[in-house]
This record gives sequence, C-alpha cells and structure tokens, in this order.
Amino acid sequence: MPELPEMETYRSQLNERIAGRAVAAAEVGRERTVNVPVDQFIERVQGRTIERIDRRAKMLLFRLDNGDTLLLHLMLGGSMFYGTTEEAPDRTAQVTLSFGERKLFFHGLRLGYLHIYDEAELTEKLSKLGPDPLDAGFGAEEFAAALRRSRGALKTALTDQSVIAGIGNCYADEMCFAAAIKPLRRMADIAAAELRTLFTAMHSTFAEAIRYGGYMESPFFAGDALTGGYNDRCKVYDRGDEPCYRCGSLIVKTESSGRKVFYCDRCQR
Repeated sequence: MPELPEMETYRSQLNERIAGRAVAAAEVGRERTVNVPVDQFIERVQGRTIERIDRRAKMLLFRLDNGDTLLLHLMLGGSMFYGTTEEAPDRTAQVTLSFGERKLFFHGLRLGYLHIYDEAELTEKLSKLGPDPLDAGFGAEEFAAALRRSRGALKTALTDQSVIAGIGNCYADEMCFAAAIKPLRRMADIAAAELRTLFTAMHSTFAEAIRYGGYMESPFFAGDALTGGYNDRCKVYDRGDEPCYRCGSLIVKTESSGRKVFYCDRCQR
C-alpha cells in the first residue's frame, strides 16, 4: 500500500504536469470507485481546473477551482499513470481524467477510491486523522506525546493513522531499523531518548525514500526513472531471511496485530 513517500512522489509529479490545467473529460469505469452518482461526478469534475495537488497522510487532494476536492486513496494495489492511451499499461482504469492528448489513469482502485467532496465534507472526512509526520509544527515532543497515547507495540502505534497519519508497514520498519529499536517493543518500555532518536530516523528515512521515489514499482509516465527507486534501498522491509546490511544476521520476519514486521534481532534493541 502506498505510504507518505509514494504519495509525495505522485504529488510533485502531478503538480508539474496537471496543476493549472482543466479536465477536458472525465470517465468512470467503476461506479463504486466514486461516492456520488457517475453523472454527478462527471458534471462536477469535467471542465474544472485543477489548481493544485496536496497530500494528507497517504491520500492526495486534487483541488478544483470551484471549491470541490477530489480525494484519492490508492489503498492496496492502486496506482496512477499519466500519458497517452497508447503509452498506458494494459489495465482497466476505474477513473480517467483527460487533459487533451494525455490522460490521468487511475488503476487498481478495487479497494481504493476517488471521492469528491465540498469543503465541509472534506473537513469531516479528514477529521479523525492524526498529525502529518512532516508538518513543520510536529516536532520531537509532539511525536513522543502522540505515540505515548498508545499502549501496545511500537509498530502498531506508528501505523495507527489516528495517532500519526502517513506511516505504514514499510516505513515503520525502516525507521525503527534506522533508530536501532525493535518495532515489537511495548510503548511503555521505550525511553524518551529513544523516541527522540526515532523522530530523527523518521525524517531521515522519509527524506531518502522521497529522494528515490518511494518503493512503488509502477512507473507514473513513459520514461519515468524516479518512481520506485527506493524499492532496492529498503534495509529490512520485505527482506525476511536475508542478511542484515549492518551485521550480517538474518532479518526476522514475523507478524504483530495482523501486520508483517521485519527487523534485525542483533542491531535493534
């Protein structure tokens, strides 16, 4: 499932290509992907200018010039492609937005969605999310205070979107490895100094992941050399039984609260 770095990569690439452009046509291939009747969705989107694309947690917000917002959550299996029909992958698009010759294809939204909201509806929809990890006002103290409200394992707290919004399975494990903290530890047993280290590790992990385009391997456009570049740079995630880059011990793969967890038993305290 795409997490903060993947959606940041999409956000920057989308702003470069479609911000300030009008939607020439809108097509809905799967009615359940949108939250209003298809005819109404098309009427509210078609002809509108996309002023900019923002990110909130793991979601993207396409800001339209009439005050509406398209809220995208890719969930598991979702992706986007921008280009001509000939360039696009041979996949069924649940929604397609046309910008002349080039189109924005939304693929794999069987679990995900592209909903349209007015300002009040959007505020209500996002109201239960925790703070964004990259917000300027979200410092080490706020980070620690947010996590301290959880009583379970560190991995569970990090991936709870009502606690901190934007961290998922992959980057929770990666930042714990960077901080040398085992993700299965109980929050009550983690010292304040360790949480400060984890806060720094979160920022360095996200910075590297964003710089290399996240871990999603599906290119966003023809010739895309950025998207998915972090996939080969993961230190622990999805590397069960492979040697640790630090010490050579085999990476442990287990589960916690139904989530996969990867860590090095020697390097992480």
